[in-house]
Amino acid sequence: MDRLLYGLMALSLGGVIAVLVYILVYIFRQASGFLSLSFIFRSAAEGGVLPMVITTVYVVLVSVAISLPVGIGSAVFLAEYSDNSRLVRLLRLTIETLAGIPSIIFGLFGLLVFCRFLGFGQSIIAGAFTLSIMILPVIIRTTEESLKSVPGTYREGSLSLGATKSQSIFHVVLPSAMRGIVTSAILAIGRVVGESAPVLLTVGLNRNIPKTIFESGRTLTIHLYYLTNEAVNPDDFGIAFATAGVLVIVVMIINTLTKIVTGNLKKKQGDIS
Repeated sequence: MDRLLYGLMALSLGGVIAVLVYILVYIFRQASGFLSLSFIFRSAAEGGVLPMVITTVYVVLVSVAISLPVGIGSAVFLAEYSDNSRLVRLLRLTIETLAGIPSIIFGLFGLLVFCRFLGFGQSIIAGAFTLSIMILPVIIRTTEESLKSVPGTYREGSLSLGATKSQSIFHVVLPSAMRGIVTSAILAIGRVVGESAPVLLTVGLNRNIPKTIFESGRTLTIHLYYLTNEAVNPDDFGIAFATAGVLVIVVMIINTLTKIVTGNLKKKQGDIS
C-alpha cells in the first residue's frame, strides 16, 4: 500500500509537470518566427510589446509592494497575537469571503473608488490598488499557514534567551517561514499577471509607454486578448502566441527575482539573529 500510494503521488507529479511542459512547448512552438528580441523591445506602433511589458511590470511591482506588507502583517496578527474571539472569527470570514469575490467585482469597485471617487482615473496606480485588495487573501492565508508550521520550540527558545515576542517573530519566526512567504508572493504575482477584467476597467488600454504610475497603460494580458479577438490570419495568431511567450518569460523573471531577493533577506536576517 505504501509503494502504491508513493507511485500514485509520483504519477500525479509527473502529470502536472507534463502538462506544464506541454503548454510551454506549444506556446513557444506557435510563437516561433515571431518571438524575438526586436519584438520584445519595439514599441506598439512598430508591432512590438515593450509598452505592455513595462505596464505589466509596473502593475505587478506596485500591487505586490502595497499588498505584501499588509498581508504579512495581517497574517502575523492572526497567527501570533489573535485568539478565537468573535471578532477574529468575523475577520477570518471576511478574508475568506474576499477570496471568493469574482474579479470583475473588484474591477467595478476599483473603477468607482480609485478611478472616479479618488480621482486617479484609469492609471497604473488605480489598477495596482484594486489588484492589491484582490490578492490580499492569498497572501494572508498562505503566510498564516507558514507561520503556524514553524515549531513552537523556536518561539520558546527565543523567549527563554530573553528576546521579546516581537523580536522572536521578526528574527526567528518570519525567517523560518520565509519559504511560505515567497510562495504567497509568487501566487500573488501569478494572480496579478493573469487578471484581465480588473485591469481593463482600471488600468486602461493606452498602448504608449507609461512614464509614471499615474498614467494609463495596457498590460500583456489585455493586449493578448485584443490580439486574439482581432486575429484573422495565421500571422496574427503567431503574434498573439509570441505575446503569450513574452508573458510567460516576464512571470518567470519576476518569480526568480522574488526568490533571490527574499533568499538574500532571509540570509541577512539569519546573520543578524
